[in-house]
Amino acid sequence: MGIDLEKTYVARRTFLETSSVSFSGDLRSISLHACKLTTERAVLNLIPASSSERHSSSRIESLNLCSLESLRRKAFRHVQEFRIFVATWNVGGKPPGDDLDLESFLQVEGSHDIYVVGFQEIVPLNAGNVLVIEDNEPAAKWLALISQAINKPGKYSPEDSDSSNDGKHGKDSKSTSGLLFFQRPSLKVLSRNYRMDGALVKTCNCTSEPSCIRRRTRQLREFMTRDESSSSDEDSATPQFACSEAKSNMNYCLVASKQMVGIFLSVWVRRELVQHVGHLRVATIGRGIMGCLGNKGCIAMSMSLHRTSFCFVCSHLASGEKEGDELKRNSDVAEILKSAQFPRICKSPCRRIPERILDHDRVIWFGDLNYRVALSYQETRSLLRNNDWNSLLERDQLKIEREAGRVFNGWKEGKITFAPTYKYSQNSDIYAGETVKSKKKRRTPAWCDRILWHGNGMEQLQYLRGESKFSDHRPVCAVFAAQAEMNNRYRKACLGADSRIPSDELIPQRHSFY
Repeated sequence: MGIDLEKTYVARRTFLETSSVSFSGDLRSISLHACKLTTERAVLNLIPASSSERHSSSRIESLNLCSLESLRRKAFRHVQEFRIFVATWNVGGKPPGDDLDLESFLQVEGSHDIYVVGFQEIVPLNAGNVLVIEDNEPAAKWLALISQAINKPGKYSPEDSDSSNDGKHGKDSKSTSGLLFFQRPSLKVLSRNYRMDGALVKTCNCTSEPSCIRRRTRQLREFMTRDESSSSDEDSATPQFACSEAKSNMNYCLVASKQMVGIFLSVWVRRELVQHVGHLRVATIGRGIMGCLGNKGCIAMSMSLHRTSFCFVCSHLASGEKEGDELKRNSDVAEILKSAQFPRICKSPCRRIPERILDHDRVIWFGDLNYRVALSYQETRSLLRNNDWNSLLERDQLKIEREAGRVFNGWKEGKITFAPTYKYSQNSDIYAGETVKSKKKRRTPAWCDRILWHGNGMEQLQYLRGESKFSDHRPVCAVFAAQAEMNNRYRKACLGADSRIPSDELIPQRHSFY
């Protein structure tokens, strides 16, 4: 009996050593040790050869490179928190003036890593802009105002302590602002001057090879510092709002901007983070006239920061406060989620880049969603006079539709602690219904402008509204703390060169080495 047990033990160990795939370093020793313990346990309990032994070879072979890469990423997983500022504003078809100050609204005193700014109705929604050609001059002005606010000289550059340099930059900034409103700006030229090299931020940033990372970083640095010149007629007729010197001193760089009739979305990233942005893609969905034109709909922007995917959706949904109009808005949301698709640009076999909005790790949806309050004008005004916002929010259409599971199922929204954002009289703090005699033109105050999010790893830190009287809507903004999984080289730096992976994370439970 003892001789038979010894022969069985030797035979099984020989089989395991010959059929096991080659693992390097600690992984091989851990796997062999686990197999040895399992075999010894079977021998001591006089267990005969089972069917699992006959299929051990095929099970081991099922551990492909992608699964091992996933295990390594899980073992070395390290996340970092980033601050994202999101703003939405329906500007009522009015172009901005040179006296409009966005600094307080954009919270430039804060330490944000990403700015996501969306507008609705930057142009009048007339037939010319919808059916013929959209006017991009207002978009260029808004883009310049945003850059002027978040890239204010001396705001985030402690190393630029030379007072003469500060004076020089301040002078340049003023002259740029003056040129902006006395000459016709070009959205194309402004976007190129504020933006990083589009080809670089659109490429894949999945690789962890040091040579690829160094090459990508070098290309971005060269783009930041080189002097761009163009001989096109458009460039010569339009002032260079961001010369190479100004670009090298920018704290935030534009990574994406897109206009669809009246909807305009721009995304700005802190300069040192640009090299970690990749897979940049944009999708537009029209839901306006005939259900397809761009007077209503959304612009969706997808990107990855390190190894985490983000999607920002700026939308303008169907208007109207008649009973049943909320169903049109529900339909707009459903169609956007169904139809919005991003192109495939990642070739990494071990990573799946999202192609749909809900496939992303973190999603933020914002804009003029147009959901109203399901009360009459008189009932709404009575609750507003008593500052009874809780009772008013109970009749908020978006809240009702979400709780019923008819729209934004699984999404989150922060607690609303501000007054309804629509509709105000021009350049006034008075709601438009109090100054309009015609009931047809009267609008019931409502929280039309909203910000929601989807996915884990995000926390909303602020949710508030601005008080600018520029439009009949009040702007709304939110600040998020979002986690992003770091790339391999950052994980190695955090863990150290001598770190070891725990054996229980290296050996998957669903596979058997025995």
